[in-house]
Amino acid sequence: MKSVLILCTGNSCRSHLAEGLLRDMAGDLFLVHSAGSKPAGYVHPMAIEVMSEIGIDISQQSSKHLDQFLDQGIDTVITVCGHADQACPAFPGQVNRYHWPFDDPAHATGSESEVREVFRETREQIRRTLTAYVNGYREALNIEK
Repeated sequence: MKSVLILCTGNSCRSHLAEGLLRDMAGDLFLVHSAGSKPAGYVHPMAIEVMSEIGIDISQQSSKHLDQFLDQGIDTVITVCGHADQACPAFPGQVNRYHWPFDDPAHATGSESEVREVFRETREQIRRTLTAYVNGYREALNIEK
């Protein structure tokens, strides 16, 4: 099974949203991990909440440093923010690298409901991007889910 690492700077929001979504969509194809170049040490509670709204539990995911994965045989690295893309090291044997930047919902301001809506929008942007990625991957392999 191919191994995918999703990176962002803090590994608290975007990378966890993407990890949960990709694992849900393609856990039969990929071992999915996430990490950060400067991990926050927690998964943002609002990220956990908006993922639970769509039936995906990311509450057991944890914030990790990307160095943990340097010797893990990563096949694909996906960066979801500009800082992580710049800080991303070369992984031994890495075959694919994608950069899909998304705005950080942790920086959203406003009422709790307004911030929640920003997290939902980010989740949906990530979901659309990963859906296209997974559909293309399955098509290339001629695999249906």
